[in-house]
Amino acid sequence: QVQLVESGGGLVQAGGSLRLSCAASGRTFSNYAMGWFRQAPGKEREFVAGISWIGGSTYYADSVKGRFTISRDNAKSTLYLQMNSLKPEDTAVYYCAASYRGDYAAGWGYNHWGQGTQVTVSS
Repeated sequence: QVQLVESGGGLVQAGGSLRLSCAASGRTFSNYAMGWFRQAPGKEREFVAGISWIGGSTYYADSVKGRFTISRDNAKSTLYLQMNSLKPEDTAVYYCAASYRGDYAAGWGYNHWGQGTQVTVSS
């Protein structure tokens, strides 16, 4: 079982940037496709971005394409999400997720979750 702990959330003004981190432990990090999801109040969880085991392939939701960048450091067992040009509609709890040897672009395949970190973007 892999354990995931997110950090880096906070309050930022529209147009600003934040970098989320997700520290993984318990299993070989490089065996997992990794992803970021978010959930705003009253809305369904949204698959935001995914990255393959080695990090050579990425997926982005249309809503964040060109503004967010997902990356990973397998040596540090850490996943990142760089968020630029933030908008109020990006406000949500952001979750890190893992899928053992799964398809990084298949949001339904992620079955290990962190506790989430709040991101609030003010207008």
